[in-house]
Formats: sequence, structure tokens, C-alpha cells
Amino acid sequence: MTSLHADTVLLPTGWHEGVRIEMDGGRIAAVHAGQEPARDDERHAVIVPGVGNLHSHAFQHAMAGLTERRGREGDNFWTWRELMYRFALAMTPDDVEAVAAMLYARMLEAGFTRVGEFHYLHHDRGGNHYADIGEMAGRIAAASAATGIGLTLLPVFYAHSDFGGAPPNPQQRRFISSLESFGRLHERSAGIVSGLEGGVVGLAPHSLRAATTEEIGQLLALSPDGPVHIHVAEQVAEVEACRARHGVGPVRLLLDNAPVDDRWCLVHATHMTADEIADMAARGAVAGLCPITEANLGDGIFAGTEFRHAGGAFGVGSDSNVSISLPGELRQYEYSQRLRLRIRNAIADAGGSTGRILFEGALAGGSQALGVPQGIARGNWADMVSLDRSGAPCLSNDDLLDKWIFGDGIDVDSVWARGRRQVRGGRHVHRDALASAFNGAMERLTAG
Repeated sequence: MTSLHADTVLLPTGWHEGVRIEMDGGRIAAVHAGQEPARDDERHAVIVPGVGNLHSHAFQHAMAGLTERRGREGDNFWTWRELMYRFALAMTPDDVEAVAAMLYARMLEAGFTRVGEFHYLHHDRGGNHYADIGEMAGRIAAASAATGIGLTLLPVFYAHSDFGGAPPNPQQRRFISSLESFGRLHERSAGIVSGLEGGVVGLAPHSLRAATTEEIGQLLALSPDGPVHIHVAEQVAEVEACRARHGVGPVRLLLDNAPVDDRWCLVHATHMTADEIADMAARGAVAGLCPITEANLGDGIFAGTEFRHAGGAFGVGSDSNVSISLPGELRQYEYSQRLRLRIRNAIADAGGSTGRILFEGALAGGSQALGVPQGIARGNWADMVSLDRSGAPCLSNDDLLDKWIFGDGIDVDSVWARGRRQVRGGRHVHRDALASAFNGAMERLTAG
């Protein structure tokens, strides 16, 4: 049994003072508010729950900052995708593990304690299955184990290049599966994840470009209870192509042809009509928002205020992993609404803290989308973040959250994932070794 004491803790019932948190077997055994610290308690000023990062493509972290040169014809998502394919075709299993481990360490340093890995780099560089069809899934799991971050693995089914079941193109060969081979891949992935403490396996049809609605219907039998994630309506060109083929946009196509409910996460959902917003919110599906990546790729702006007024749930992810920051994702989300509507404090209720609404919304949505209860409560995994408020000692509670997300002076100090402290003094405990392996992989990938 390990005990922490914090002056202030954000519990499911709100902020409480003088809180003792007892941990046993990686879980929270007890929470006592209004108490003085015991002699052996580890002392902290402020503790908040760790948040789930609901959407990551780990291998793309190798590209971070390397796609910022304007092409002669202008740049957009589709030109960026060509560069992504080049990196995807170059990476070995060792490279993927090294890049994923460094990424996951950075996520923990940012306050993310679980990751939803939307994993579609399955095959060798020729597009053939490895001897172990789950080789790459095993490397993702190894990176999770090495860093301590919780893993919700979302094996991706990817079969087509466009709407209507168009054949894949050669650059997608490392992603492509048949329904039969994906069934074997999913089974192997589930076996790999079963060896991880707190591991969860779900299912991810890549998109309605890459999987038909008929195929999605068959895939759901592989994971009858786990999370289901799908990219949808990220790009205007995607929406237009879907309408040209099917007569409706991708969100409407999905809602009308799949049993979308509260175990689904619709990633991006950037371009929706009013009826799609209302229907998606009513189904209980989580909007998986990746505001930094969506801005980086020029995707567009999610209708956040409308979705919230409809009762919709949201979480945040880091997607292409160009920059890893929990407060950064929340800040970018809020600022996008301010720019779109030309107002301030767009997401908050009247008189309410914007930081608190954003943080608790992302906590709840991430928990739902990743299939694991989160929050500082008895029985949950002990996933927690202590904040160093020495740069703003006079602030507390909601003001402190607002300062962390929208200002400077509040930093992550320690992070516990399943009761183990993986970050101390703002740095992952194995950062140096992880950085050495990552740098070696990057030297190989960027040579020449």
C-alpha cells in the first residue's frame, strides 16, 4: 500500500482539500478528503486525474516538424499524406518501437496516462505479413510496457483507397488486410494486449474510404464489447467524394448504416450538418478531436459549441503527434471556437471556468472512448498527475486549471500510471535511454 497526500485534489465530486490517496496493486484503494498527512505519505500540492489520449498514430511522430515546406502547387492534407506514406514504407519494427516509446514517454510527461493507438502499420515493407502477423502490434505493446502508459490498442482494418471499395494503391501496402487476414490479426492483437496490465483491445475501421459499410458490419463481430473508432469527415474533399458516390456525407452514411452508440468514437467529425451533429450526440458517440493536428493539416474547425449544446461528448488525441501537449490540445480546441465565432470563452457555461469544462470533458470522453474508467476514485486505476504550481502559488482550483491550459507557470511534476510513478520532476524516469533509441532510429530514417 502506497499513500499520497495533496493539499488540493480534483475528485469526481469536485475540488477537495487535504486528500489522502491510497494505492494498492496499481489501483486506488481509498480516497480520504479533509485529512492531515500521515507520517509516511508522499506530499504534493495539487493532484488531478490523468487523461486518456484517444487517438494516436505512433509511427507518425517520426515525421514531427519535417513536413513544413510549402510545395509549388500549395499544400494540403493530401500532399502531406504522400510524405506520410514515404515514412511508413521506410520504418522497420525496431524503428516503430523506438519512436512509439519516445512518444509515449512524452505523452506521460504531458499528463496523458493512457493512449488509444489507432494502429495500421501492420505489414513488412513489401506489404507481406510478418511471420508473426502481430509483429507490429507487439512493438506497440512493448513501447507501452517500457514507458508504463496504459494502452487501448485499436487494430485498423484498411482495404480500399476510396469510397465504393476502390482498390488500394501501392503506397498503402503496409496497411492493407482482407477480412480473413484481419480476423487473424485482430485475434493476435488481443492476445498481445492480454499480457499488458490494464490493456484493452478494440476495433478501428480506418474510414469509410478504406472500409465499406458492409465490411464494417462484419468486423463488429470481432469486438462485440470493445471500443470502435473510425476517422470520419476530416476533410472537405472527403465529404464531397462521399456525397458524389453515396448522395450523403460520411457522418450520415455511417449513422444510417452502422449501429453507432456510446462505444464508438468518431475521430475528427469536422464537417457535419446540423442534423448529423444532433444525431451523433443523441447516439452517445464520442467526438475524437485532435485540434493541434487538425490545425497543422488545415482540416477545418469542429462545431464544438453546437455539439456541446446538443449534449455531445468529446475527448482529445494527438493524432499525427506533431506536438504532444494535453493543455495544448485543449487550448487549441477552445481557441478554434473563439476564432470561428469571434467570442471569448466559447465552450464554458456562463460564469464557469473554461479550463474546468475542457479538462473534465476530455477526461470523461477519453475514458468512454478508451474503455477504461478514469478519475480519482476507489477501484479505478491509479492514473494521476501532480502539478507544480510554484510559478503561480496564489492560484488554486479552477483558476489553476485555467492557468495551466491558457497561461504559463503551471507544469507537470509527477505522473503515476497504474500506481507507478513514471514521471518525476517533469521527466520520464527512463527518458535518457528512450531518447537514445529514438535518436538512433531517426538517424536511420532521415539519412540521405
